[in-house]
Amino acid sequence: MRVFITGGTGLIGRRLVARLVERGDHPVLLSRRADKARIRPDLRGVEVIQGDPTLVGGWELAVDGCDAVVNLAGHNIFAERWNADVKRRVRDSRLYGTENVVAAMGKAARSPKVLVQASAIGYYGPCGDEELTEASPPGSDFMAEVCRAWEDAARTAETFNARVARVRIGVVLAKGEGALGVMVPIFKRGAASPIGSGPKRWKPGLGKQWFSWIHHEDVVGILLLALDNPSASGPINGTAPNPVRNAEFSYALARALRGWFWPRYLPFGPPDVMLGLILGEVAQVIATGQRVLPARALELGYAFRFPDVAQALSELFPRPPKRSRQEPQVVADR
Repeated sequence: MRVFITGGTGLIGRRLVARLVERGDHPVLLSRRADKARIRPDLRGVEVIQGDPTLVGGWELAVDGCDAVVNLAGHNIFAERWNADVKRRVRDSRLYGTENVVAAMGKAARSPKVLVQASAIGYYGPCGDEELTEASPPGSDFMAEVCRAWEDAARTAETFNARVARVRIGVVLAKGEGALGVMVPIFKRGAASPIGSGPKRWKPGLGKQWFSWIHHEDVVGILLLALDNPSASGPINGTAPNPVRNAEFSYALARALRGWFWPRYLPFGPPDVMLGLILGEVAQVIATGQRVLPARALELGYAFRFPDVAQALSELFPRPPKRSRQEPQVVADR
């Protein structure tokens, strides 16, 4: 299968490309920095096309003849403090990129028959303790509105008979990248603690908000399921079946890191107002969270490799082997 991919150099994209190559598929990556992508060791030998999905260009010709498209591109929402310009980039990178990818599919003489579209669990907005499945309605905050517009743009591909699967991805766990790339160094320098969700904005955070996570191998597995299974269409939650509260996740991470170093665990963290001063409006995304269940993935028969957070973190941070004391060597007299 020939698969056109945007966002193929990111945390999820690189791992998806590797799995596709392993099973004999032919990924075609769209990259704004194609020269750098081509010399990456993990992308060596992979076809890379120069282009920006938010801009119309010659890259659209590479979509013609592909069997499927996986659209993962979008500005990192945690890359910088939010202001009007950053929020515009967050929205436009997703909306215009998807509109252009779908338009390229429609123009192709041999159009791809499958579009796997990345979305996010931010679609649901903050919902407290409510269990959320793919049937749950969208929220009304900024990220929910972005995700809804993002998915609506992808659904346009259905008008020319493409099967569209929209994967709403949670917090992806990968060693040294994403959320763990930020959290682990902080834990190492100080103490592990909950983040946000205090009883009042100015009181210490207790981490009572839900944390819907997924191991990187499982999110790639769900994307492959969406590619391969002809019944996979519509929304699919890309989260593990056992979400935890933020405090539980922080404690589990602290335990997983023992042996590498000894992070202390504190049952309270910075208040929400402090997060707001440091991060701006994006702090609301961190301090609220959602309790998302992967009902559709389970219905389609996906078997999670890492359904529990302790198991997932143990795989990412295996205990280093204990050093054994060596018996003193006796050198015989000559």
